[in-house]
Amino acid sequence: MNRRNFLRNLAGLSLLVTISAITGEVYAAMKPLIKSKEAWRALLPAERYAVLFEEGTEPPGSSALDGEKRSGTFVCAACFLPLFSSKQKYDSGTGWPSFWQALPDAIATRRDFKLILPRTEYHCARCGGHQGHIFKDGPAPTGLRYCNNGLALEFVPEGEPLPGLRT
Repeated sequence: MNRRNFLRNLAGLSLLVTISAITGEVYAAMKPLIKSKEAWRALLPAERYAVLFEEGTEPPGSSALDGEKRSGTFVCAACFLPLFSSKQKYDSGTGWPSFWQALPDAIATRRDFKLILPRTEYHCARCGGHQGHIFKDGPAPTGLRYCNNGLALEFVPEGEPLPGLRT
């Protein structure tokens, strides 16, 4: 096993322990979920596919999740990995669901130069589905704003079981 695979497996194990502690759920060892674009296109509605796997952006104010105030967990709409707790959600006034922190090891980031100036884009750590961008104008304690496309998330109210991870 090379160092990269070892670190990836260690991060996955850390994520499983964290998710289990937060949700009480126990998942089988998490491995990256790799599917072709055609397979994702067959599983997801066109507008979700466009956001998650073509890195589209939904119009501001178009997602009911922006105003979601109940306690619960926000999961990736593609693979159902828990990404955010409602405890970290806040109203940023931008028209997109916003969070000041993601669940540990739930997201991966990369630099995005699509608007010429660099931004930090983030994806689901398990399936790679595009979620949104991170900005440094959020509230304490992190000062970050995870600006998420509502179409990239599903909300599971507290007390309801989380969906099983998609295979």
